[in-house]
Amino acid sequence: MEFAESSNQVVSRKGVDFEFRRSFSSSPTTTRLPTTLLNNTKLRVPGSQVAYSDAVMSAAVAVPLHKLLESPNSRSIEIFDWFITASTNPISNAPECDALQATLGFPLPEMTFGRNVLTLEHRASGWKYTFTTDAALKAVKNGELVEGDGGVKVGYADQWLQSRTGPSSNLPMPVTVPTKSFDWTYTTAYTGHELPDESSQGPTTVWTPANPDNPAQCIPMAELTRPDPILFYAEIPLFEDELHDNGSSNLLVRIRVMPTCIFILARFTLRVDNVLFRTHDTRIYHSFASQPPVIIRETSGWEAPYDRVKRQLPKRDDLTPLTDPTFIAKVLTGLPSHVSQQEGAKTGWRELKRKVELAVLD
Repeated sequence: MEFAESSNQVVSRKGVDFEFRRSFSSSPTTTRLPTTLLNNTKLRVPGSQVAYSDAVMSAAVAVPLHKLLESPNSRSIEIFDWFITASTNPISNAPECDALQATLGFPLPEMTFGRNVLTLEHRASGWKYTFTTDAALKAVKNGELVEGDGGVKVGYADQWLQSRTGPSSNLPMPVTVPTKSFDWTYTTAYTGHELPDESSQGPTTVWTPANPDNPAQCIPMAELTRPDPILFYAEIPLFEDELHDNGSSNLLVRIRVMPTCIFILARFTLRVDNVLFRTHDTRIYHSFASQPPVIIRETSGWEAPYDRVKRQLPKRDDLTPLTDPTFIAKVLTGLPSHVSQQEGAKTGWRELKRKVELAVLD
């Protein structure tokens, strides 16, 4: 089941992840729900209560009372004890980039959306959780890469170096200047972060490992693939870079709120041409029915050699899917775990694993 959000975007709920077609521009706008949703759902003006047709009310789940708020660069939803805001803004300007680069200590991605943010607040407990660009980039390795960092060379780096240093080479080495080391692929395993409340100096929520044998402590795929109405949807790009024409690196956060739950997917996708593909996903799920409120957070990392993913192309001569994060993730997660989460692309990246944690809000 699909619904169009704009002329260049389609959102699908056939799987857990959203299928969408959208290219980042220099002035991204907050994703807006159409005036007519699934089953002829109708919206009133922003800030008012949302009324639904009899068709939706007779669906498998009842639609709870909620409120939508909207401003030029943000949208919010108030539902049960939750207040959620997604803010999207144009690419950071030069002064903003200079300030952030001075803080981080390395060059910024070509497209840095420094003012984009997703914030969740559970008012009953005071718990706040957010995704921000500066925090995501702070998780990029700054300094010499060591074992476990998953360092990557471009495909021609070894051949280029050998041609200048081999015993038969008469070519002079190029003039070089010292540069500050950092992970040029902008690989980040950022999972979002908790905002401390006014009475504490830091995060207070305790995340504990989930019991894999307890279905209540896992993200319910059946619920997420069920065709329930989407009450709120937004996608928030945090950064993107073309890696000096050697591939692509980007981080995108997406959220949807349905009558029964909240679901967030933050996906980092890396393509280094002729070398590898890498994906790191953070999924956050909350059921409105959980008492006390429980947050499930699942993090997973995968990677594989470039050619291994390329072999999965539907059409051998069409490389377009290799630029689609959804296609890349589908291929990587479909490979045997010993390939994509153990051997990977032989980088030794420490995030090639899956972890599920719980937090109880009280």
